[in-house]
Amino acid sequence: MNPARARKLQRRGPIAWMAKNSVAANLMMGVLLLGGFFMVGQVKQEVFPEFTLDLVNVSVPYPGASPEEVEQGIVTVIEEAVRGLDGVDKVTSRALESVASINIELIDGTDGNKALSDIKAAVDRIVSFPEDAEEPVTSLFLARNKVISLVVYGDQDEESLRQLIEKARDEVLQSEAVTQVELVGVRSREIAVEIAQADLRAHGLTLSAVAEAMRRASIDLPAGSVKSDAGETLLRTRERRDYGSEFADVAIKSARGGAVLRVRDLAKVRDAFADEDLKATYNGKTAVQVDVYRVGAQTPIAVAAAVNEYAKAFAATLPPGVQVDTWNDSSEILADRIDLLMRNAKMGLVLVFLALALFLEFKLAFWVMLGIPISFMGAFLLMPVMDVSVNMISLFAFIVTLGIVVDDAIVVGENVYELREKGIPPLEAAIAGSKQVAVPVVFAVLTTVAAFSPLFFVPGVSGKFMRNIPAIVVSVILFSLVESLFILPAHLAHSKKSENPWIRRLMAGPEFFRRLFSGGLQRFIYEIYQPLLRFMARNRYLALSGAMALLIATVGTVAGGHVEFTFMPKVEGDLVTASARLPEGVPIEETVKVRDRLIASVRTILEEAGGEAKLSRGIYASVGQAIAQGNRPSAGAIGGGSHIVDVAVRLVPAGDRDIR
Repeated sequence: MNPARARKLQRRGPIAWMAKNSVAANLMMGVLLLGGFFMVGQVKQEVFPEFTLDLVNVSVPYPGASPEEVEQGIVTVIEEAVRGLDGVDKVTSRALESVASINIELIDGTDGNKALSDIKAAVDRIVSFPEDAEEPVTSLFLARNKVISLVVYGDQDEESLRQLIEKARDEVLQSEAVTQVELVGVRSREIAVEIAQADLRAHGLTLSAVAEAMRRASIDLPAGSVKSDAGETLLRTRERRDYGSEFADVAIKSARGGAVLRVRDLAKVRDAFADEDLKATYNGKTAVQVDVYRVGAQTPIAVAAAVNEYAKAFAATLPPGVQVDTWNDSSEILADRIDLLMRNAKMGLVLVFLALALFLEFKLAFWVMLGIPISFMGAFLLMPVMDVSVNMISLFAFIVTLGIVVDDAIVVGENVYELREKGIPPLEAAIAGSKQVAVPVVFAVLTTVAAFSPLFFVPGVSGKFMRNIPAIVVSVILFSLVESLFILPAHLAHSKKSENPWIRRLMAGPEFFRRLFSGGLQRFIYEIYQPLLRFMARNRYLALSGAMALLIATVGTVAGGHVEFTFMPKVEGDLVTASARLPEGVPIEETVKVRDRLIASVRTILEEAGGEAKLSRGIYASVGQAIAQGNRPSAGAIGGGSHIVDVAVRLVPAGDRDIR
């Protein structure tokens, strides 16, 4: 083939077409940059990915029952009813005092909603539950995104704190940034009616008769409609009673003389709380809290900002002796990770530009550096399509790609630069240089894609977490390939040295340093690297032995325990939790003693390390319910107990403390 025909063929193909049509390349670059920048504000933000846990929970309250009675009367019956259902993998049960909790794990790929419906139907068909057992509650676990908690604490009775936290809950919900909250650390309300047996016998009544009279007097239901010439009127009975004073006025029976016997005449009626083993303290004082969640398009940072702003305003309205604080603000972690990504991205841009500018040329360095934002914005453009949000895992993936995103662009740019240094015109150098390295660049990208792709197929909860990593890495790497082969050549093809004398004088200083560093690199290549390479080529067995020795040493370092192998690295956090589990059924007074000992130990350690006021931002303790952290379901959702005690210490940020 003659040289003219070879050059003609060289100028064909998509790479050559894009190099010659800079408008198309700039249009593609603009779409990726502007489209990705627009999607940055549209992509859902959350601390961790939100997903179902492939876990169905059945909870059955059985007031007053021992764990043995709960197991025999409820747990065994439900296990037999659900084990044979389609999609059920494993059943794990807990028989606690006054409650049964059955966790049903589903097979990977099972439709959670269908499995929930089947399990609920199977449980509802059971007719052998004990008479005192309450209605089963069947739910599909969802890893919700709890953002922050609002804690109200002080030297007040439980009812006063309950009213304050309910007020806070209602007012927080009025914020446009908040739509989902949940009360935590509070016992359920109930109305206690205490009647002496002697009074019942004196009036010829039974407890069931009194209960039925109270039930009939507290109804709220539709009663049909009445049609008339004026139209249709809807009828409804509104006699719902919510407080003890309202039930005290209920009539039980009437005497012949017209006298009416009411509940208050023979019973003591009072508003109370359920007999639940649940106590929470914050900084040594009784506490109640409301957890705030992120839903839909809400961002954790906006939700936390709204709650923090409300807490400041709410503090001014509290009575003496009562305080409010925020707790476990997970948006701080997300904000720190976003800040880390931005700082690393800025540093990466600067380092890439300086490295290429010192050894090649400034224009080439600029266009190669531009590959980082182009690739990242392209990935943001695809995130909604891939159902990937901005979260801790996806941000980690972006940080991982910072070190490899411009590798292919550097290879293409350096090869084009070398051809231009040989006197080949910029357009021909851009086309020829890109095509010469296109195959190795493509395969380099494909090997990276192949290395991360298996993470798409990790099963279970880990897979739902990990899929964010390959989704982001593969997207960024593929867009970097597109940028290096179709956008970068067009820019390099039209990048010429300026003939303006002012610009040439301005660039004289940087050009001197560029030649200095470039000359040093060339001397290293020809005087050190090339002789060493020739020596290794002549002594191939020595080179192979050295490589094998290095491999064996690496494997030995890991196998010998010198390099720790863990699924997740130990990262310094700001929340320290101490937990204790006593024998089930233990009196709550004993658990409170353990809690007090844990708190005392924590405060002793803090004082020895520099002082509680200097190191701690709050100590939260919970008896009867585990402290939920992040997306982990709280123990209240799956059954607590008097044997559970957790103490959590929120430390000041790592940068503000000496203790590690």
